Amino acid sequence: MKKVLWLVAVLLVAVLMTQTVPDKSAHKAAMMKAVKEYVDEEAGNRGLNDNILTDIGKGVINKTIETALSAKLKVKNYYLWNTTYVRIKGEEQLLSVGLFGHVFTFDKEMLREKLEEALREKEEATNEKAEARQSARELKKLQRAEKKRLRQLRREERRKERAARRQARREARENG
Repeated sequence: MKKVLWLVAVLLVAVLMTQTVPDKSAHKAAMMKAVKEYVDEEAGNRGLNDNILTDIGKGVINKTIETALSAKLKVKNYYLWNTTYVRIKGEEQLLSVGLFGHVFTFDKEMLREKLEEALREKEEATNEKAEARQSARELKKLQRAEKKRLRQLRREERRKERAARRQARREARENG
C-alpha cells in the first residue's frame, strides 16, 4: 500500500510540475528583473546619482538587453521543467530554470561575468573591424601608389620611344 501511495504522490507531483512549467515570457520577465537589479546596483556602486541622465542610461541598457533576450533567448522544454539559454560563440549559456511556476535565474556574479564578456567580445569585434578598415585603406593606398608608379613607367616608356623615333628620324635625315 505504501508503494502505491508513493507512486500516486510522485505522479501527482509530476502532473503538477507539467502544469506549472513557466513559459518563455515568464523566463524573460524574471531575467529582466535580475538585469534591472544588477544595473541599479552597478549604478549605485559607481556613484551615479539618481538623476534623469542616469535613469535614461538605465532605461537604454535595460531596453537593449530586453531586445537581445527577445531575439536570442531559446527555451528547452523537459516537460517537468524547462531551461532558457542563449548561444554565445557556438556554446549554449544557461540563463534560467523554470519549475513549479517559478523561474530561477542566474546570479548577479554570472550576469556580471557574461555582460563583461559580451562587452569584451564587442570591443574585440569593433577593434577587428577597425583593423580591417585600416588594412583595407592601406591596401587601397598601396594599389593607388602602384597604379601611379605603373602610369609613370608607361609615360617614361612612351617618352623614350618618342625620343628614339625622333633620334631615328634625325639619323635618317642626316643619312638620307
